[in-house]
Amino acid sequence: MEDKNQILEFILESPFETILEQIDEIHPVDFLEALGEFDDDPLIILEKLPDEYVALLLDYAEDDEKFNLLSLFSKNRQAQIISEMSSDELVDLLGTLDENEQNEIITNMNTEEVEEVKTLLSYDPESAGGIMATEFISIKETDTVNETINYLRTMAPDSETPYYIYVVDDLDVLKGVVPLRQIIVSTPDTLIKDIMIENIISAPVDMDQEEVSHIFEKYGFMAIPVVDHNGKILGIITVDDVMEIMKEEYTEDMFRLAGLDEEEKVAGTIIGAIKSRLPWLLVNLVTATLAAKTVSLFENTIAQIVALATFMPMVAGMGGNAGSQTLTLIIRGIAIGEISYENQAGILKKEIAIGIINGLCLGLVVGVLGYFWVGSLVFGFVIGTAMLLNLIVATISGYLVPILLKKVGIDPALASAVFVTTVTDVLGFFFFLGLATIMLQYLI
Repeated sequence: MEDKNQILEFILESPFETILEQIDEIHPVDFLEALGEFDDDPLIILEKLPDEYVALLLDYAEDDEKFNLLSLFSKNRQAQIISEMSSDELVDLLGTLDENEQNEIITNMNTEEVEEVKTLLSYDPESAGGIMATEFISIKETDTVNETINYLRTMAPDSETPYYIYVVDDLDVLKGVVPLRQIIVSTPDTLIKDIMIENIISAPVDMDQEEVSHIFEKYGFMAIPVVDHNGKILGIITVDDVMEIMKEEYTEDMFRLAGLDEEEKVAGTIIGAIKSRLPWLLVNLVTATLAAKTVSLFENTIAQIVALATFMPMVAGMGGNAGSQTLTLIIRGIAIGEISYENQAGILKKEIAIGIINGLCLGLVVGVLGYFWVGSLVFGFVIGTAMLLNLIVATISGYLVPILLKKVGIDPALASAVFVTTVTDVLGFFFFLGLATIMLQYLI
């Protein structure tokens, strides 16, 4: 059921028993879209939904909508809904709220839930511990397949994902993992230790969430366990959480490359947009001043050969474009773990070769253009050589700037574009006008 009017009509006119039987046919995303077009009090619709479905709605809702939806319900109903939420979803909700709003929700939780959530909130929100869920299934290696299946019938409904069954010892130290498929195809009396996989890929609790996403990309898992420094399993991270992380990380990098705050929305306020954009525009203004200062050093040369002013933007602009190409490639490589200490030198050599080849090609084209434009072979040589040099510098800076920023702990996506543009503008003007000054007697 995807039609918004049908969804609203079904909820409004159906008895609770019918809703309970068929609500799983409505995806939470479709329901939220339908609710957004409901002109009356949304509680008229929401109060007819079962608690576990409302918990799903909160998970799929935008961060700034989660608390507003939950606040529509009574305190007792809020407590029931919260009890249906998985630990990672609840932590995500609390992480978007201020202290007073957090306390308002925590007062509706039992002591065990409060302790669990406080533990999860103590982890860095961008670490494996900060994004894990504590609802997972663990068994002992001495259990049989039949015992495990009986246990699954009881525990699976409350688990974050039943695809993997984790094997632990008496201290909850992770010893192995058994895919659900392996349990299904094994005979009832088979011991878990005989079918479990002992070579386990896990994430340390303090691992950065980007590194966690790399593990999922590399191995294609549906979930991975999170362990402490003693190997004790603390929770699991599922692929749906990682997909959300990757979306956030890529959006953040894209925004930062453009000098925008990743929190800015299309429908946001004018003041918010100005606060997001103006600081970086001011930084760009400062770097543009450096380029202007470089040009001012050659005012006498430009005064004698006016055609130089026509071609200056071409040299700087092409250098900026070439630098942006390399920069985008390198930042993506850093983000998804393609660049390592072992392959850095090879990547740099490749980028320099690309810069030389592109520079020769574009330098030849612009050199011929300069020759016919001005009618001077020397002018064509000057503009062509400047183009070659600037494209080489552009590819080198597009590689080195993000690598060096990463080493000193600065987000490459946030600051790289400013530095690369500065390098290509300043050196582009310097190469072009400097060569023109050296060859001035042959150009006049």
